[in-house]
Amino acid sequence: MTTAELHASTILSAFDQVHSHLVGKAVVLTDGKAGTVDGVWLDEAHGLRLSISGHEGKWPVSTVKFEQG
Repeated sequence: MTTAELHASTILSAFDQVHSHLVGKAVVLTDGKAGTVDGVWLDEAHGLRLSISGHEGKWPVSTVKFEQG
């Protein structure tokens, strides 16, 4: 496996772990919108982005507060 393939594999593995950990979690956005995480995407310009049930759009993970449990 080349160095590039190893890096890509590591990134995809980490993304898969994040996806399985976050989808279904209750969250509140910094603007007060709340819901559960529907999906997770990687965005070249913004990094990790989330979609929230009941709200259109995708938000940077930095604008999300996770439910305290």
